Amino acid sequence: MTLLEICVDDAKGLAAAIAGGADRVELCSVLELGGLTPMPGLLALAARAPVPVRAMIRPRAGDFVFDADDVDAMLGDIDAARRAGLGGVVLGASLPDGRLDIETLERLTDEAGEMDKTLHRAVDLVPDLAEAVEQAVALGFDTILTSGRARTAPEGLADLALMHQLADGRLTIMAGSGINATTVGNILDVAPLEFVHGACGEPAAPDSAPAAQLGFASPARRNTSQAQVAALKAALLAR
Repeated sequence: MTLLEICVDDAKGLAAAIAGGADRVELCSVLELGGLTPMPGLLALAARAPVPVRAMIRPRAGDFVFDADDVDAMLGDIDAARRAGLGGVVLGASLPDGRLDIETLERLTDEAGEMDKTLHRAVDLVPDLAEAVEQAVALGFDTILTSGRARTAPEGLADLALMHQLADGRLTIMAGSGINATTVGNILDVAPLEFVHGACGEPAAPDSAPAAQLGFASPARRNTSQAQVAALKAALLAR
């Protein structure tokens, strides 16, 4: 059976993902920026969750080309996730040409040690999929989150299937981006993946007018929908 990971960025989202039937949670902050490292309070809350939780380790928005200060922050964030009691982390780093930054990833995975490790969608920038899969295996990742080098997983089906073949059971290829109850069946028909990853978000209520006037509004913010999580889980169970 294909399992379901849901990415969330606040306490309500965590509760909605669990209630909807998520098998695992990717814990982030500000998903409207692609997901950044979660705050300590949310880490502590997630450590008490009844499902496995992996913390996103990403110190800023934008690309995945990190300098020495970024890396130092990420090393500290990995340690914070471990001390909070989480069992896994989500990592990624790129060179300017899109290849994986192996030197940085070696430092991050060494810091993570025995924690479970997902390589995030930095992998979708690589020019050579076979090389990237081999590097991920060598670095000790157990999962690669990918949209098949496309904007969404339904658009990247060919590469998803290729990566699943290249992985050959050595790690899990997990499809993410554009995953919902409607699209997941076609993805799994092409690539029989062990895990899929979704946000299951719905537009958040508008920010208050006083906050918006001072520039604190976030129009792209979304809330995790328990109903959408449950529908996606039901679609997986029905296969």
